Amino acid sequence: MNATTILWLVAGCLMLQPLSTDLYLASLPHLATAFQTSTAAVQQTLSLFVIGFGAAQLLSGPLSDRFGRRPVLIGGIAIYIGASLACALASTLSSLLVARFVQAIGCCTAVVVVRALIRDVYTPTEGAKVLARASSLLSLAPIFGPVLGSYLQVWFGWRAAFVFHATFAAVLLAFLFRWLEETHHHPNRAALHPARLLGIYRQIAAEASFWAWALPAALSYASIFVFISGSSPILIRVLGVPTELYGYCFAFGVLGYLLGTLLCRRLIHRFGLSHTLSIGVAISLGAGMLFLTLTLAGLLHWTVVVLCLFLTMLAHGINFPCAQSGAIAPFPQEAGAAAGLLGALTMAAAAVAGNWVGASFDGTVLPLAEIAAVVCAAVFSSAYFLRHRRQA
Repeated sequence: MNATTILWLVAGCLMLQPLSTDLYLASLPHLATAFQTSTAAVQQTLSLFVIGFGAAQLLSGPLSDRFGRRPVLIGGIAIYIGASLACALASTLSSLLVARFVQAIGCCTAVVVVRALIRDVYTPTEGAKVLARASSLLSLAPIFGPVLGSYLQVWFGWRAAFVFHATFAAVLLAFLFRWLEETHHHPNRAALHPARLLGIYRQIAAEASFWAWALPAALSYASIFVFISGSSPILIRVLGVPTELYGYCFAFGVLGYLLGTLLCRRLIHRFGLSHTLSIGVAISLGAGMLFLTLTLAGLLHWTVVVLCLFLTMLAHGINFPCAQSGAIAPFPQEAGAAAGLLGALTMAAAAVAGNWVGASFDGTVLPLAEIAAVVCAAVFSSAYFLRHRRQA
């Protein structure tokens, strides 16, 4: 595979995650009406997805270490397609939740395997640059996905989003069959042995260098998941944004992520991974504090939410490529397991944030602003505390 093929392959697989969470955001308030339930109940379709995504990564990474990247990746995409169709056909909220959990298993497999694939092919610094380039392409999904999802909801209803998921994944599967080559040429036959697997995770978790990158990565994703799970009820129900326009609001915010990934590549080249992450987490802190300050000042307008979403996404676009590469770099022989543990930690943080947002919804903006401020402060604190501890 040449560099261009790898880039598009990585971007396509990584796109599955934001498409799975962002494409149907405009449908969340309408799902509550369709299933005659509460906002918190339908937000479980997001929370359960990230729980399944996180849990499955603990196995997906070692599977790719044992059997190779290609067969595990193809199998994961196939599972995703079947589960997406099951979501589209769901007749109850319970069946939709089950299908979403299975969909998460297929999605997480794709994400874990391509992260490990990058470690197979590139050095840590080059891998971070590839992730940043792929993230620039990846940003097309959360930019255009909510816009498309808003119109799909207006035109066809909530089921259309899941039909689109299945269609996109089918195209990706055809691409994988045609272009994907195996990059893990020395499979570890003992990778799935329970005792050894537990030992590998214990070894990775014992490394301070892993946490110095992984915890800021997880909390950074949680900071944007606060907006992913909470922005549509706030903008549509509280601030009166029409459903068909919600996607444009979210897409503008996600432009910050695109800008962040572009800045990340330049900053890495000039300052290196560690200092680039420091810049990103400082922006995270500023975004969270700004949202809370403006809300407490009584500036309750949709532009405030979108502005703070933009800044939080910009910070994440800088933070995540650096943190992903830095967390996996020390483990070249267990890259799949390290990627899986990183993903599980990331999804656990997102699940906590999503449930917190759903449980705190009271018809006002303040709970969302408070949660965003707390999580963004945690991003900053974790990066600086662990960095200084490692240096000491």
